[in-house]
Parts: sequence; C-alpha cells; structure tokens
Amino acid sequence: MRLKLLTLALALAALPLTGRSEDLLDAYREARANDPVLSQSDATRLSTAEGVTQARALLLPQINGSYGLSQSSGSSSGGRGTGSGTGTSDLGGDVGHIRDRSISATLNQSVVDLSKWANVSAAKSQSRSQDETYQAALQALYVRTTTAYFGVLTSADQLTFAKANEEALRQAYEQADQRFKVGLSAITDVYQAKSEYEQAKAQTIQAESTLNDAKEALTQITGKPTGDLKKLREDLPMDPPSPADPNAWVQEALKNNPTILAQQYNVESAEHTINSARAGHLPTLNAQVTRGKDTQWFEHASAGNISGNGSYGTTVGLTLTVPIFAGGATQSQVRQSIYNRDSAQDALEIQRRQVTRDTLNFYRTSVAGISQVEAAKAGVDSGQKALEATRAGFDVGTQTMLNVLTAIQTLTQAQSTYSQSRHNFVLNKLQLKQTAGTVDMKDIEEINTLLQ
Repeated sequence: MRLKLLTLALALAALPLTGRSEDLLDAYREARANDPVLSQSDATRLSTAEGVTQARALLLPQINGSYGLSQSSGSSSGGRGTGSGTGTSDLGGDVGHIRDRSISATLNQSVVDLSKWANVSAAKSQSRSQDETYQAALQALYVRTTTAYFGVLTSADQLTFAKANEEALRQAYEQADQRFKVGLSAITDVYQAKSEYEQAKAQTIQAESTLNDAKEALTQITGKPTGDLKKLREDLPMDPPSPADPNAWVQEALKNNPTILAQQYNVESAEHTINSARAGHLPTLNAQVTRGKDTQWFEHASAGNISGNGSYGTTVGLTLTVPIFAGGATQSQVRQSIYNRDSAQDALEIQRRQVTRDTLNFYRTSVAGISQVEAAKAGVDSGQKALEATRAGFDVGTQTMLNVLTAIQTLTQAQSTYSQSRHNFVLNKLQLKQTAGTVDMKDIEEINTLLQ
C-alpha cells in the first residue's frame, strides 16, 4: 500500500491539470507583449537607426534664417543718423536713436567632406549591428520563456516527489514506532526513521519555496501571474539533432548567429570611423548662398521724424577649408579609432569562439540526453522494484529500517533525475538552435505539441 502511494505520486505528476491550463504558446505570447528586455532592445534598435538620418542630414542642404535688431544713441546728419553723439544736419542736429535691422536667409551645402560620408557609412553599420542584436534578443526570448516554463514544471515535479517522499518516510516512521512498541525492532530504527522524516519535511518546504521562485521567474518575463501549466507528456520523442554532424552545426552558427553578425557590423563601423578620422587631414569645400536686407534709420527725439534707407543683397560663395594643424588632435583620433577597431575585432573573435563552444556543447548534450533520459527512466523502474523488495525483506526480518529508508530516498532521487533529464533534453535542443541562429516560432510550436 505504501509503495502504491509513492508510485501514484509520480503518476499524478504526469497527468494534465484540471481546468484550463496555460501552455507554452500562451506564455510566449504574453512574454512577447510584455517582456521589458525585448522592449528595451527594440527601443535601442530604433534609437540607433536615427543615427543614420542624423549623419545623412549633414550632407543635405542646411537652411537658416536670422533676424537682427539693434539700437544706439546718435544724432541726425543730412537726414541720416551718423552714429556720433553731437552731429548736426539740416534737421537741426536733432538727437535721437540710430536703429539697424537685418533679415537674411542662408543656404549651406557641403560639397566635399569625406569625413561626413564616412560617418554615414559608420552609422549604417551601427544600425545593422543593432538590428542583429534585436534579433538575438528575440531568439533569446524563445529560450528564456521556455526555460522559465520548464523551470516551473521541474520545480512542481520536485515538490510532488518531495511530498511523496515525506509521506513514505512518515509511514516508515510510524511503522518503526509500532514495531518498537511491540518489541519487534530496536529504538534505533525509530530514531533513524524520525530523523529521515524530519529531513523530508524540510525538503518539502524548500521545494515549495523553489516552486514559488520559479513561478516568479516566469512572471518576470510574461508580466502576468503564473497559473497552472500544461506538463510534458510521457511519450517524449527521443530524436537526435538533425543534421547529425556537429561541424555542420558550428558552420551554421558562425554564419547565422545574430550576435556574431552584430559584432561583424561593429567591426565594419569601426573601419568607417577610421576613415572619418583620417579625413580630418583633408580639405573640405562648402557652398553658401545668402539673401538678406539691411535697413538703418534715425528717429528724431524732438520732432518724431524718421529717416533711413534699406537694401536687398544676395551673396554666393564657396568656402575651402584646409586643415593645417590642430594640436595633434586629428592624429590622436586616428589612433583612437584604430584601437577601437582592434578591440571590435577581438570582441568578434571572442564571440566566434564562444558560439563554437556553445554549439558543440549543446549538440553533445542533446545527443547524450537521449541516453540520460533512458537511463533515468530505468532508474525509476529499478528504484520502485528495489523499494518493494526491501519492504518485503523488512517485513520478514532480512532487511533493516535503514535499508528501507535508503530505498525510499533512492526512488525519490531517481524520479527527480528522470523529470529533470526529460526537461533538459527539450531545452538543450532548443538552445542548440539558438546558438545556430535558426530558432524561431516554429520550434516553440513543436515543443508545445509535447505538452498535455
């Protein structure tokens, strides 16, 4: 009877929850809409894209308007203000105010400036890099959501096994106590059983805490409380990665992994920045057209008379600027840009090696996961049979209470390992596709079909 209770707990862990349970697609949709990590990456992508517009704007016409008005004290001279303080004129040398007004519009156009062209290219590369970074964040969301989802399932299973272990040890403790009271066993059996039972209760409390934290981890991504989740079905297909060639996966990763592509664009941007810095030694040519009107008049203080003149004018010109010496700043900027390029190249190589390592690791782990799941399942079957045989031996006196307690814990550990290995097998295959840069919504849908 006690063995059946423990076995029933494992069976219940694989049964679908009552009512409407949330599946992986539900969790992903909520994460897609509410995850702040992905939202932050998207905002950064859009912000970086604006740098292209800003860099290109410096190559386009720049139109500015100006309006100026000034006033100074003066006196009239021949009907016009002279700017002197005591002049005389046919208007009686009246003292008043000299006022000047200027209105103009200026069009500037960069004709030759290689630095600005290089900055446009650098901005485009930065924008492409951020696009790939966003793709990496989007692919990471698939994995983060699935990992958090299966984290809840794993923790829920651990709690189920912990409760079953606690119940089995409680019954073993009560049996040992009863046998001691009728003189069939020693007091040491009671102490051993009670000690294991108390430890099991503590493990159950820890499992409850772990489950609550796992739910919060999923809530952190989805932005909504985590309810009942569909569980992984028992008949899990044990298909190895395809293609069955680790080097093919590595080549795919080096070609498509978005973090590598993003870093490649960073190197490209750094190269353009070097060109921009070197262009600081080169002449620049700008065209300018100015159209304006200047007006000056004199306002008499006593008579209130006003006299003045104004005229329109257009100025067209080219400005050639030749850098001669800037205190060594230009040379320093070139060296700095080269160092930044070298740093970007090193970062790219670091990323390549890391992706290669991760790809091989997830491939090998996925392949090994098939054997691990099979071995874990066999361990559960053996543990159940061992517990049954140990209990029977204890009833006839050929096994000790310590052996029974050990058998119970062995079965619980085997059940826990089996649950974890099944979940890890699914996650490792998904992470393998992430490192290869090929994970997409279809993979989430396929995993969702494995839930019940």
